[in-house]
Amino acid sequence: MVATQAGKSAYGARDIVNAPALKQAIARRSVQRGDAPDVAEWLANHFFRYAVGNLEAPEPALLRVASGAQARTLFAPAAVPAWVTARLGKDGGEAMWWLAPDGPELLAIEAKLVELLCARQGTALEGKLQRINCRQALALWSAEHAAFEAKSAAGWREHQPAAVATRWQGEAGAVLELLPASPLLRGEMAFESQVMRHCLGQFSDRRALRGGYGEHYAAACEAGQMRLFSYRGRNGHAHITISAHVAEGGRLRFDQIKGKLNRPPVERFHGELLAFLRSVESDMHTPPDALSMGMVRLPSGWAMVEEAHHDADQLFVAQHFPALFRRLRAPSVLAQWIAAARAPEQLQGMPLHPAVAHALKGAP
Repeated sequence: MVATQAGKSAYGARDIVNAPALKQAIARRSVQRGDAPDVAEWLANHFFRYAVGNLEAPEPALLRVASGAQARTLFAPAAVPAWVTARLGKDGGEAMWWLAPDGPELLAIEAKLVELLCARQGTALEGKLQRINCRQALALWSAEHAAFEAKSAAGWREHQPAAVATRWQGEAGAVLELLPASPLLRGEMAFESQVMRHCLGQFSDRRALRGGYGEHYAAACEAGQMRLFSYRGRNGHAHITISAHVAEGGRLRFDQIKGKLNRPPVERFHGELLAFLRSVESDMHTPPDALSMGMVRLPSGWAMVEEAHHDADQLFVAQHFPALFRRLRAPSVLAQWIAAARAPEQLQGMPLHPAVAHALKGAP
């Protein structure tokens, strides 16, 4: 049982029934990214406590545990912890919550924090990160990104054709890769940022192109740990910035897919973005940016969730992305049963198989 402490703590108090799994997931992602020890320590401490006590997310990413049947479904195939069962057996017991360890809201905040913390490497704050709590870190991220936007026109840089290579060609545009070995990489990153008005190429030393948020991305790219892509129209204007971690065997694990001002890419580019994602060998991870567009990595490949027609794909959506389940056009009966067990509220108003509808109607 884990609950944050009230009082003078910067974090709220809330019982999260799967807190150990949440902590393990945060640590696992730190290892996958190759986070510096002090960054991993900060996330395991401050971000974990913030997630437990303060993070807000819609169902099913954050669920109030109200019954033994619900708890058994959430913990399956593992047993429900004894303290959870005991609490559920008491009338008027304090609320308990389940927080998805890889929920999109959690991952989106984690990405901001990793970006902020890694940008502090080599600065006066290195080695002192534990003094900053999560709320302060998120406020700092927001303030710095607002400042980046205000300065976007200052120190304008030009596109460097030698810094990029075309990796995918579409009808309306092309995906270019920012070349890790190019001496012009950092300048092209700065160009991408000033056009897109995000932090990819925002260096604290704008003349030398060193330090700050840009250093985090540039260093990872130069070390072969990350690849950076830019979707640009036929006129050369950038519309989408894509970052991906290089996983085992060279496969990509897509990290961020940003439109201008860190917003989701506009809908008219979704088709070509999806075609590019399908052309690349990637793992099964779907980043929050893709989920916000209804775009998911299914067993059959990348697709809009509405395009999930095969049984395996529909079951995958029901198991891993229940919040998107109602967007399936004709979910199978088995997929309906799985969704009913995981997130029954997502099925409200949907045409369901009579047996599934009857079971939901009779559920407590």
